[in-house]
Amino acid sequence: MSLSPVDDEPKITRTAHAMLVPWGLFARKIGLVQRLEKVPIAQRKRDYEPQTKLIEFLAAILSGCRYLQDISHGPHPLDRDQTVATAWDQPGWADYSGVSRTLQACTAETVEAVRDAVEGVSRPFIDREVVLSLQQAGELIYDGDLTGRPVSSTSTTYPGAAFGWMDDAVRLGYQAALVSLHSPSYGRLWLSVTPHPGDTVSCQQADALVRAAEARTGTRPWRRIDLLMERIHDQQAKLEEAQHQLEDRRKRLRVTRNKVQAATAEWHRSLAAVAEIVERDGPPRQAPRPYGRLGKARFKVGVHWRRIQRRIRELARAQQAVTCQVAKVHSLWMEMAALESRLEQFIAENRRNRAPVRAIFRLDGGFGSGENLAWLIEMGYEVYGKAISDKVTGALKKRVTNQRAWTRVGDNAEMTAWARLKLDFCPYPLDIGLERFHTGRKQRYATLVHYGPQPVTRDLGRWFDFYNSRQTIEAGVKEGKHVFEMHHLKVRSAAGLAIQEEFAVLAANLVRWAAVWLHEQPFQAGKPFDRPQTSVKQMVRVLANTSALVFWQSEGSVLLRFDDLSPFPGAELWIEQGLALQPPLPLFRNDVFLPN
Repeated sequence: MSLSPVDDEPKITRTAHAMLVPWGLFARKIGLVQRLEKVPIAQRKRDYEPQTKLIEFLAAILSGCRYLQDISHGPHPLDRDQTVATAWDQPGWADYSGVSRTLQACTAETVEAVRDAVEGVSRPFIDREVVLSLQQAGELIYDGDLTGRPVSSTSTTYPGAAFGWMDDAVRLGYQAALVSLHSPSYGRLWLSVTPHPGDTVSCQQADALVRAAEARTGTRPWRRIDLLMERIHDQQAKLEEAQHQLEDRRKRLRVTRNKVQAATAEWHRSLAAVAEIVERDGPPRQAPRPYGRLGKARFKVGVHWRRIQRRIRELARAQQAVTCQVAKVHSLWMEMAALESRLEQFIAENRRNRAPVRAIFRLDGGFGSGENLAWLIEMGYEVYGKAISDKVTGALKKRVTNQRAWTRVGDNAEMTAWARLKLDFCPYPLDIGLERFHTGRKQRYATLVHYGPQPVTRDLGRWFDFYNSRQTIEAGVKEGKHVFEMHHLKVRSAAGLAIQEEFAVLAANLVRWAAVWLHEQPFQAGKPFDRPQTSVKQMVRVLANTSALVFWQSEGSVLLRFDDLSPFPGAELWIEQGLALQPPLPLFRNDVFLPN
């Protein structure tokens, strides 16, 4: 042990999951293991506590376990790795079937306790990144997305699964709503994940994503109540106009109803005239002459009957017009009530918000409805997104003339833009960018939208690059599916599925937190520990499934030495257990930013 600064004879054990050892030690340092051990699970202890099996499930996700049975039947079964169990302060690991039964026994109360535990250990790291972002860039950058979790289309054992659009096809499964924060230290920091049925669509989740982000960071921008008040004023004018139109249509309905009654009365009088002629002259012995008294009287009966039919059709149209207008007035009234309620809420939030921040939210086209954009703008965010409707793109294409300049923003992409353009689908003027992509002989178009103080139309290349930087969340989604194997749902209970989602985003964050912590440890030698290790895929796929010797020192320090046949032969990782982890200081208290 060339790097060990102590002379005591250590205890030596072997592991087939090298990185799970330091990750377990780190999880204990930040209090994660201790918190998970207190999670309530309605299950009796047999060989192991149910909380131990919950922690084992997290360790399995950190190892990139594809199927739950791989815990016991994989190439290197985790349940036989006592070294890893010791690192996580557990007496041992259970068979995968025991883990499955524990996850089946979990309830909604368990899920909430797991979320509280994850939030408790995450908050110091999130607070630190929020402070660093505000100090370095003066803003927070959020990304939101909705990703599918498909299952077999013939399965009937997944609770709450529904058919929806996933992986460019209609498939059975779930949707996960994710929010990430651009982090100066870690690149990407997951803030929250919420599972939904598969038929959930993006345009319904913008509110939940933003509220989840604000809850996790404890910060929010200043609500734009001035814009909202103007919108309410315009809405009031629309409501008054609609009410006037409703009154006019009701008047037309009354007039039309009177015309029907008048036509009906004329018809009855014409019938009476025919009856009077027949009674006076007797029944005709032959067909009446057209211009005789009886012929003329009968002709008038037909005229009045056809008039009644026309008046009835007019009455139906008038009634339909009133019904539609009533629905329009009701809709406007409901929108008005919602806007007024939102204004009250925003005023209260601004009153409590003593330290508003500048924040940017980037969303893909699925979230780009006019109402979502308006709500985000009123919430105080600078918005980068795409228009959800192809009609917007079609209307913009008609605006483009042969003389209009296009700016190259990518290898096969061009843009042209309009600053503060007012379109029908959104109540506020937006910066609009029409994208044109050249793919062979074909051209594709899309529409970027922006609201905020940044003059994006002056530098289209920068606008294009900044919006497409949201690929970091798409890379995170891909990482979750293919590194932490979230495209293989390991359980079939509602609580278990929610816990798997929580553990997947926790695992992605924990690997990054631990990489910085490990790099700060003394006496590191050899690749890959000569620099902060940021490749999550390499750490999970390779290092967490690599054999190593673990030297347990008497004072609690640990030395991890990779085997000669491992990808990093002879590399050593020294972990000073005696050194306390200094969590980031809580710079946010009661929504007040306390600067250094």
